[in-house]
Amino acid sequence: MKYCSSCGALVTHEIPDGDNRHRHICGACDEIHYKNPNIVVGVIAEWQEKIILCRRAIEPRIGYWTMPSGYLENEESTEEGAQREAEEEAGIDVKMGELLTVINIPQIGQVHMIYLGQLRSPRFQAGIESLEVQLLAEADIPWDQLAFPTVKLALQHFFADRQTGQFKLHSEVLRKPAKPG
Repeated sequence: MKYCSSCGALVTHEIPDGDNRHRHICGACDEIHYKNPNIVVGVIAEWQEKIILCRRAIEPRIGYWTMPSGYLENEESTEEGAQREAEEEAGIDVKMGELLTVINIPQIGQVHMIYLGQLRSPRFQAGIESLEVQLLAEADIPWDQLAFPTVKLALQHFFADRQTGQFKLHSEVLRKPAKPG
């Protein structure tokens, strides 16, 4: 950040009084600009033992598969955001269920929250951010073409929990592997 979004003056990057992290601070209006993690919300939407996956029409990872998901917007709950993303990306009407995964990715400032969901009907269609949408059985999932590690991890938890009949909340931290040496 170079300029204050409140007044347009140049900002400095320093630790404010009473804080312990560097922040962008405007010397003209004293605004402190906090940059905090983004929340990504999504849903694993199921219909008769199959789930909805979308092939991405946007970067990053265009052409790869994911569950309907995206950034949480202001003034919506995480459930509302996941439901909105399902409608936007897959054209589905989903009954939202419990939270399945909370996956923290500190190095990119994101927290992914993936919910369980049940389709109210088997109708779906690709939205503007999806090249195609499919209802897939576990055996048909293109595991080597999943867009992100969080997608694979959430799906693995989903199928393992479904096999036991007991869904539980999975909370994890994904970090970059340490560099050798």
